[in-house]
Amino acid sequence: MNHEHLIWREKGRRNVFTCPVFSIQETSSLSPEGNCKRFTLLEASDWAIVIPVVETEQGKAFVMVWQWRHGAQELSLEFPGGVLEPGEDPAAAAARELEEETAYAPGKIRKIGEMRPNPALMSNRVHFFLAEALEYRKARHLDEDEYIDVETIPVDEALRNMGRPPYIHALMASALGLYLLKP
Repeated sequence: MNHEHLIWREKGRRNVFTCPVFSIQETSSLSPEGNCKRFTLLEASDWAIVIPVVETEQGKAFVMVWQWRHGAQELSLEFPGGVLEPGEDPAAAAARELEEETAYAPGKIRKIGEMRPNPALMSNRVHFFLAEALEYRKARHLDEDEYIDVETIPVDEALRNMGRPPYIHALMASALGLYLLKP
């Protein structure tokens, strides 16, 4: 089925606000019927999220990170991840974020999916990676505003608890779903 009749055509854009993490844009777009409407968009860099898997005596486990989330005003238990640097390859960003936040470097890393965090309002993508054969490097390299604890969580525990505190980040549920669907 052809869905071309649903497409809006952007006619103009202006910057409303810029900060180090994102910018807010106002767009003027023509509806499929030719009516001009205004929309607010959040422009941000792409992100990478990496699912690091280790073998323990109890079975497979994820290397996860605890960090404070200002929007929620609570701690969140998450897979490592972060913003891609300009021109950075998503796989390289995932490996970099993993090592910066946990001190683990991936022996193997592969992309398992890509999504848009909120396509109604946001322009960016999130790239999801599986990291295996991890090598512990002993030193983390956190950003100056990052305060992170690292914890190994059994896979079944993460599966049982996703969607309940402290597993509050929706993108982590997306990452977990892609992990379960991986070939």
